[in-house]
Parts: sequence; structure tokens; C-alpha cells
Amino acid sequence: MPTSLPSPAFPSRVRLHGSLCAIVTPFHADGALDLPAFGRLLDLQAAAGTRGVVVGGSTGESAALDEGEFRALVEFAVAHLRGRLPVMAGCGAAATHKALRLLRVAESAGAQSALVVAPYYVRPTQEGLVRHYLALADATALPLVLYNVPARTGCDLLPDTAARLVGRGSVAGIKEARHEPERMRALLALRQPGFAVLSGDDPTCVRAMLAGADGVISVAANLCPASFLALTELALDGRAEEAQAVDLRFAPIYRALSLESNPIPAKWMLHCLGLCGPGLRLPLAELSEPLRAEAEAAVALVRALEAAQPAAAPGTRAA
Repeated sequence: MPTSLPSPAFPSRVRLHGSLCAIVTPFHADGALDLPAFGRLLDLQAAAGTRGVVVGGSTGESAALDEGEFRALVEFAVAHLRGRLPVMAGCGAAATHKALRLLRVAESAGAQSALVVAPYYVRPTQEGLVRHYLALADATALPLVLYNVPARTGCDLLPDTAARLVGRGSVAGIKEARHEPERMRALLALRQPGFAVLSGDDPTCVRAMLAGADGVISVAANLCPASFLALTELALDGRAEEAQAVDLRFAPIYRALSLESNPIPAKWMLHCLGLCGPGLRLPLAELSEPLRAEAEAAVALVRALEAAQPAAAPGTRAA
């Protein structure tokens, strides 16, 4: 099986900044993709001014999607949004040749960039991670965002390893889900034109942006895209006191989203908001009954935060 694609001429970089939503994948009761609900979620993000959406990432239950469904989701998002928002496709896999195949799909489906999680389960060395990402970055025209989330993958993409990838092929940035401030500081030292540093941890994203991060790929943005965008804009503008004060209001939402494994709480809360069904694909199951009261209280806060946001005039809040 081939392990590389023809070397392309790389396009201009996409702009990776602000609030980007790691969007959920809705399912019908029979487990099939619910594309009408997916369209409603995409419209919600576009209307709020979200700066981009990640389709088929871990929040989108990537491990439970087959290749045809992944293609269908990316193609649908690109066609439905019609340029209103850029689409980043989740192209991570446990083996390099599998990630390359997903990149082929994402390219042909019209995605503008790709989010590539560190290979999971197999626990590669740092040298293996470098070779993995270089094989991808040298083989695709899609700007690649590295994604480090050791709690899910079982390996940690270290800053020194990320440094070896900056400026190589189509590597365009990194999403860092570790919350320690020293980790973000080490990555921010790598930030430059063409290499963005994004938070992947909602509860600490304001701190990261105030320190210099370009934005956040967020789960909370599924629920409250307008108010979360406003929060990120405060942080990116350096308005620290205001951003920190608003961020405190989000704390119950962050807690609710961590009640069980992502995206279980997010799906349940979106269901409570009437935006999609609560169903997930096994082995994920709906939010446990004893936890639902806390999640529903957070939903009430979501409603209040979104209601407080001024309505956007058509076309004024798009990325």
C-alpha cells in the first residue's frame, strides 16, 4: 500500500485564529448520520461568527465513523456553508497510511485544512511522531494542524518535537490540549507567521490566549457559539480583567462538559437545547441519569449567555 501522495504545490495558509468549534456529529435514532441536524448546527456556528469548524474530530466521534461517512460529513459541511466558514477535517489515525487516506478524502471533499491528532493506542516515540507528521506534511496541500491530547492518545507530542516540524511541508499549527501553563509557554516560543498555536482546553483557553495563543478549538462553542466568540475576542484583544470575569461565568459549562467523556455531555446538552438528538455510537452511551441535573443547569446558563449577545447583522460576524 502506498504511504505517500504526489508532492503538491502548497497553497497559501489558512488563518487559524479565534473561536473554532469542534462540532459534534448528530445521529438519527437508528444510528445513521442526521445531516439536517448537522446543517442546523453549522448554520448556528456561521450565524454566531465562529471562525471555523472542525468536522469529524474526536468531538465528532471520528473513531465511530467509517470513511464514507467522514467523506459525507466534510462534503456536506463544505457545500452547506458555501464559504461562510472554513472547514477543518479531522484526519487523525493510528497508522500513517490510514491518515494519508483520510487526507485524500478531506482534500477531494473540499476541506480547507486538516486536524491530525497524534497516533493513538500505538504509543509512538518522538522520532516516530516526527516521521509520521513529515510524511503527511510532505504529501498533502492541506494545511495541517498537529493535535496533542495525551489523555486520549497515550503519547505526548513534546514541544521540542513540534519545533522540528515548524515550517516543514504543510504544517500550519498545533492544537495543544494539555493545560499546564509551562506547556503553552514552550509552544508559544514556536509561534510565527504560518505556524499558529491553538488551545485545545476550554477551561484554560483564556489564559492561553492572554499569553499569546492564536485561538481555541472548542467543545463549549457547540453550545454557546456567540458568547464563546465574545469571550475569545476579549482575550485576543488583551482585555484580561474582562475576559477573566466572563470566563468565570463559563465555569459551570466547562464542568458540565467534563461530567463524562467528550462528547457525551455535549450531545446531551445540545439535545436539551433542541439542536440534535442525544444519541452516540457505542461504546459511548447517553449521559448518566444522576448527572443530568447538573448538565441541565448548565444549559440554562447557556441560554442566558446566548440571549445576552447582540444579534449580528447578516454577514457582519463571519470569519
